[in-house]
Amino acid sequence: MRHLLSLLFLCSLVRIASAQSLDEYLVKAAENNPELKAYYNEYLAASEIGNQVSLPDPELQIGFFFRPMERFMGSQQADIRLMQMFPWFGMLKAQESEADQMALARYQLFLDATNNLFYQVKTNWYTLAELEQAIRIAEENLAILRKYERMALIRFESAANQAASPSSGAMASSPTASFSTGSGGMNTMGNQAQGMPSQGKSSAMASPAAMGSTGPGMTDVLRIRLQINTLENDLELLNANKIPLQVELNKLMNSPREGQITTPEPLLPFTMNLEKQAILDSITAHNPMLAMYDAELLALESQKRMAKLDGRPMFGAGVNYMPFQARIEDGMSMGGNDMIMPMVTMTLPIYRKKTTAKIKEAELRQEAVRFKKENTLNQLEISWSKSIRDLEDANRKVVLYDSQLKLAKQNLSLLLTAYATNGQDFEEVLRAQQLILDYEYAKISAITRQYNAIAMLDMLSAASLTPYSN
Repeated sequence: MRHLLSLLFLCSLVRIASAQSLDEYLVKAAENNPELKAYYNEYLAASEIGNQVSLPDPELQIGFFFRPMERFMGSQQADIRLMQMFPWFGMLKAQESEADQMALARYQLFLDATNNLFYQVKTNWYTLAELEQAIRIAEENLAILRKYERMALIRFESAANQAASPSSGAMASSPTASFSTGSGGMNTMGNQAQGMPSQGKSSAMASPAAMGSTGPGMTDVLRIRLQINTLENDLELLNANKIPLQVELNKLMNSPREGQITTPEPLLPFTMNLEKQAILDSITAHNPMLAMYDAELLALESQKRMAKLDGRPMFGAGVNYMPFQARIEDGMSMGGNDMIMPMVTMTLPIYRKKTTAKIKEAELRQEAVRFKKENTLNQLEISWSKSIRDLEDANRKVVLYDSQLKLAKQNLSLLLTAYATNGQDFEEVLRAQQLILDYEYAKISAITRQYNAIAMLDMLSAASLTPYSN
């Protein structure tokens, strides 16, 4: 079974830069997934039905006389009959064909389940890769925001130093102007926690309450701390979202839910030369569900032929053996020779209503299967169209977000220069940084959609589409 599943896996796998770990998980899922094992064993069970096709069992009848039957040939002791029935010519072949086609239909269901399993593993893996990239981006942006926080604190302390000039030194040292660090704690966060020097600076320089207002730059510090808190919460959510995905991937491989999952490599954008009609033709030619319906049609054709042959006579051939014992009559031994009599028999299928109904049943079932196949083909074309649309849209979005990121970073650079010069528009700096974060999230989401669309096309066509990284 492992050899067969490995071959099926190699035929449907998407090759990507991080495929090594994904390949291993796909093989492990194919070998261990209980649903897939169930489908495979159903196929094996169906394949055994063909081995059950054979002639009817011969019939042996044995009768004994408690008192020997006196006949001309002597006293008959028993009556032994052996009979073998033979169906009409071609019946056994039709039964084998029907069993083989039904087994093939089960095999196609197994292939379809394999494709669905691979699709689930791939999309789960790609979502994990997207989360890992989102976490990395969030951590990088969090580090950037902390740099902005230190920048705003430096500007705030610079403004506070100017306020604490010699002309206002008395006020700065006045007991009424001092406060404990417990009244706000902003100086501790701004200086000690952030690694900024605090020697020679009054706590009033970092406390909005002590200055009687927010002070120059303190509003910027508060804004950025609000954004840091939000990003830290988002980061915790991203890490929490990994857990159910890892559990799902482990369960698809029938592994313990706490099993270690390799961290996926970052997904890279790719380009493909797609021939849409060729992909649709591949779906029509290779999709397992369509092949299953074809096998069912052939099986029903065999059933219809069996129904017609069932309306033909069955023949039987056998032998009747009657052992005799000589009897004494008028002092003379009479008879005693055993008798062997060849026999033939034939059924008379005169009740045609049953045969006609069986043929009609097979024809109606064929019609139903044809409609199912037509509907499935329509659904496959719809899925093909949506997957192509999703892939092309994702390709456009990747290009768009690349361009938007470049412009957003240029805008951020200009805003930072302006803020370093005159201390204005810090809120715009934060907005620009948030915009960059949003575009980075959107870009990795678009790349994931690329891979998911390819995985869907793989599942529909039971083929392998190879993306080429840019």
